[in-house]
Amino acid sequence: MRPTAALTPLVALVLAATALTACGGGSGSDPDTVKVSFKQSTDNSVKVMDTYLADIKRQFEKAHPGKKVELVPIKAPDSEYYTKLQQMLRSPKTAPDLVYEDTFLINSDITSGYLKPLDPYLAKWPDWNRFIDTAKAAAKGEDGKTYGVPDGTDTRGLWYAKDVFAKAGLPADWRPKTWNDVLTAARTIKRKVPGVIPLNVYTGKPVGEAATMQTFEMLLYGTGDGGTDPLYDKASKKWIAGGRGFADALAFVETVYKEKLGPDVSDALDPNVMTRVRGEWLPQGKLGIALDGSWLPQDWLPGSGHEWPEWSEELGLAAMPTQHGQAPGKVSMSGGWTWSIPAKAGNPDLAFEFIRTMQTKANAQKWYIANSGIAVREDVAEDPSYVDAQPGIKFFTDLVASTHYRPAYPAYPKVSTAIQEAMESVTTGDASVDEATSAYTDALKDATDNQVVER
Repeated sequence: MRPTAALTPLVALVLAATALTACGGGSGSDPDTVKVSFKQSTDNSVKVMDTYLADIKRQFEKAHPGKKVELVPIKAPDSEYYTKLQQMLRSPKTAPDLVYEDTFLINSDITSGYLKPLDPYLAKWPDWNRFIDTAKAAAKGEDGKTYGVPDGTDTRGLWYAKDVFAKAGLPADWRPKTWNDVLTAARTIKRKVPGVIPLNVYTGKPVGEAATMQTFEMLLYGTGDGGTDPLYDKASKKWIAGGRGFADALAFVETVYKEKLGPDVSDALDPNVMTRVRGEWLPQGKLGIALDGSWLPQDWLPGSGHEWPEWSEELGLAAMPTQHGQAPGKVSMSGGWTWSIPAKAGNPDLAFEFIRTMQTKANAQKWYIANSGIAVREDVAEDPSYVDAQPGIKFFTDLVASTHYRPAYPAYPKVSTAIQEAMESVTTGDASVDEATSAYTDALKDATDNQVVER
């Protein structure tokens, strides 16, 4: 996940031109065709979304004679996907009928007027009562209206290679209690298992929101008491300046790269590092510990191109601990994606019918399992066939009790970018932790019109 990056005028123009041709005349050009735009994996071997939507298309067209579904994939890295999507949403000539929205960006698109409130549809859809409240909240605007139907959520934790741990003399049932436990294990791997990357934590602007959420927020939300949001103060409706917890989280990142416990900085700042973690470093035993998400196994399933049937035997899972082991002892972050209808969609009713087809219990369960997602429908979460469908599902589903959600207000993408810049500066050594923290606070003030509070 990555927020929209700052673009040069030329790049922006090229992306705009690409977007304006992507939908072939806009959604309203044919009242019997629903155009569904989605993010297609940049890894040609990963076809999870394509396969799933092709099946839903067949179901929908069979159930609605005379109606057609046109799938409109956008194959691009996250930041380019968001840019292309927003370009498409601006005009009825290019807006599809249904779009795939990352929950971290949805409020920005709501504020821009790009999305249609779904409340009239949801009020007549009994299945909406099956969705958990936290997932519903992720698709809500500040006006209280709902602008998307979530198709799952995610959680995050520590993946570790059992073979690497054995060579390092570390336990097979590793359960770190503090940040120091994580760093100690990484230092042990560096010392005893040369040639292996001890620990990967995403960092910097090239990987965007993955750096913010998979790494920084997993650290930041573990610095306090677990009950107070360290990024946004709801009482004052202001963002929180960089303080002790912020600096401590940055110091962890600095330590990983300063002590060479992570990948080479050039690799860490490669936009394709996430693909390397899933497709190369973990399966090939080149990485000891990865702070990463619940969705990784989708790349290792049969037919994925990176089949790794032994992953559940060769990898262990551990919760990310809080900084000093303080209650609740572990931390996770959750996000996810929603299906939304553009404000300028030509066939919104048909689009919601497609959502209803995707979100039957059976189809939702099929999707959660296929993409290693976490169920947001209570009836699926309680189904033993879901819980037992894949190793790791129970572990990551149980983390929902300890999870946090980003303050996904309109300014969040800019806040996230400021966090990535601070991370990158300590990763490369261009700034000290104190300098990066101070720079973050200055950037935060600019990004939020000075709506900042000290804590």
